[in-house]
Amino acid sequence: LGRGGGRPRPVMAATPSPSAPGGPEPPPPPLQYSLLLQHLVGEKRQPRAWDPAALGGIPSPPKSEEQKMVERAMESCAFKAALACVGGFVLGGAFGVFTAGIDTNVGFDPKDPYRTPTAKEVLKDMGQRGISYAKNFAIVGAMFSCTECVVESYRGKSDWKNSVISGCITGGAIGFRAGLKAGVIGCGGFAAFSAAIDYYLR
Repeated sequence: LGRGGGRPRPVMAATPSPSAPGGPEPPPPPLQYSLLLQHLVGEKRQPRAWDPAALGGIPSPPKSEEQKMVERAMESCAFKAALACVGGFVLGGAFGVFTAGIDTNVGFDPKDPYRTPTAKEVLKDMGQRGISYAKNFAIVGAMFSCTECVVESYRGKSDWKNSVISGCITGGAIGFRAGLKAGVIGCGGFAAFSAAIDYYLR
């Protein structure tokens, strides 16, 4: 208190004295952009859950047991093989009809080559060739798809090796009916073809 009972004098806070010349300098403050990077990509980054409702989207309801069963069935090897079989049948049939349409020998009788075939005979030959191609394509498609699914499930990976291995197995199984040499050639040729297709699609 001051003299005469007056108001208390304010006590001035002691200001830190500047560092003496030659003494240790205080550490510089951290840069602002470094703190920003720590919050963006560094250790202080907070992961956020993907919530469509927070972004203004429509939240998806939880899946029922029936939907989960349908998804598991569609992802099974049996369903993939059946789908490839149907697709191969349709593709093979279309390819057989197309090749028969551009073949000039369709409908001709080898016993009477000078006789002009009728439209019914031409359509009959085109249908037979289409059915033959459809069956072959369906068998190959089902074998390849089922083998690839089994190999992928066994390896636990989805890469180009699955198609190469399944192509070799499918080509070898088809070629072995004509002998060991044909099986080896079929394995190598189908594996190379599968690798080329997989590389092109990826």
